[in-house]
Amino acid sequence: MTRDEQRRLLGEGSIEVEGRVAGSSNQALLVSVTLDGVTAQACYKAEAGERPLWDFADGLWRREVAAYELDSLLGTDLVPTTVARDDAPFGTGSLQWWVDDNLEDHYFTLRELPEFHDWFAALAAFDVVANNADRKAGHVLYDGARCWAIDNGLCFHEQNKLRTVIWEYAGLPVAPGLMDRLDEFARGSTGELARYLRPGELAMAQDRCAELVAHSHYPLPDEDGDWPPYPWPLI
Repeated sequence: MTRDEQRRLLGEGSIEVEGRVAGSSNQALLVSVTLDGVTAQACYKAEAGERPLWDFADGLWRREVAAYELDSLLGTDLVPTTVARDDAPFGTGSLQWWVDDNLEDHYFTLRELPEFHDWFAALAAFDVVANNADRKAGHVLYDGARCWAIDNGLCFHEQNKLRTVIWEYAGLPVAPGLMDRLDEFARGSTGELARYLRPGELAMAQDRCAELVAHSHYPLPDEDGDWPPYPWPLI
């Protein structure tokens, strides 16, 4: 199924809750979505099920959708198809195409495989721009053929909050092809992001992107900042 077909199914299909995703910090739900006789599974994150955070405003689902929209703009193909729904069973939230992973692999088991080097390099750049505050190893899923980056709700804060396990690329040059797409976003090609981010959040994402382009190398971890550059737990 193409991305456009996935978006239509998730955006227009009827939703039936199957159960809660075990281990989710917020109320992430496994749902089935049906349209025109086709049924697929998705992860539903409703704003009503979020736990309040001191540093992020309510509505983390918006950041989930924004992460997908940024991924689409950059052409990095990292994030499963994610849409906003205001008619879901527990109210407004995000629906993300379900990834059937093998429940065993994560970033630390996959990072040294050469076939995923470019994918992880793109993810590292994406997380810099999105200012991901919680890129744990377990937020990388492997479905037997490729990797996916999920749990992108703690992104796009205006303050620098980059916390990630992916520091292997620190100080290395960003690939030229990716640099071109980053430059387009930094210069104003923002697509649908303004629908999900505050003006200041979007502007800061573009500023981070412009800085990444200007330096052309991945940043080094800030070991002297107010917060560690690594999430906890790591997986």
